[in-house]
Amino acid sequence: MNTIANTLFVGKVLLYYRTLESTNLTAMEYLSKNTPSDGTTIYTYRQHGGRGQIGSKWESEPDKNVSLSTILFPGFLPSRRQFLLSQTVSLAIYDFLSTYITSNLRIKWPNDLYVGDKKIGGILIQNILSGPRLQSSVVGIGLNINQTVFVSDAPNPVSLSQLTGKTYHLDTLIEEFCQAFDLRYRQLRAEKYEEIERSYLVRLYRYKEQAIFQRENLSIFAGRITGIAPDGKLQITHQTGTEAFGLKEISFVQ
Repeated sequence: MNTIANTLFVGKVLLYYRTLESTNLTAMEYLSKNTPSDGTTIYTYRQHGGRGQIGSKWESEPDKNVSLSTILFPGFLPSRRQFLLSQTVSLAIYDFLSTYITSNLRIKWPNDLYVGDKKIGGILIQNILSGPRLQSSVVGIGLNINQTVFVSDAPNPVSLSQLTGKTYHLDTLIEEFCQAFDLRYRQLRAEKYEEIERSYLVRLYRYKEQAIFQRENLSIFAGRITGIAPDGKLQITHQTGTEAFGLKEISFVQ
């Protein structure tokens, strides 16, 4: 067990595993059997069964990338505003990556990290609700760092090493990320919700740009992303008005 310096929550308890099927699965199991402190973080450099949103798989070559999960207790956050946690985590990754990537870094709704049109990181959050508030959350994060060859059918992966031509020390990056995450989590705990929402929109992929979208029923239309609803749905304004879309209900065509 290690400790990240200069944090109050995230990484104050840091648990390393040599290999795991999934950091999220391990974190959920750990949460069910223990009483971890807020911000306990589990990580490995050899995850062989990671997954993303809606069951998609996450490719990670051994000893090349960052895979971690953080256990949080955001009981202060109303269940109906749980997307604020997703925004907070997305911003933390953005803050961390922006020290290495100087241009074209964006958050793609709901919580992927893109550089240009390529994906460098993803998030999977599993929330446990208690009435009108969140009881606990497991925040899983995958970041492509030193991997240079991707063999899965993922359409557009990219790594930090591919972008910069450098190789990175993963332990150092874990520490830097936990510090960035801790700062954003403290912002959420301070209920600076409007500041978080504004920061997220400013960094949102293709925000207010004209684009072609496809609905779940395969119909095509032109519009612009104009906002995020309180429940996290993506608001797109088009010729006949503004619609809100949930996860997998909308996709970019171009």
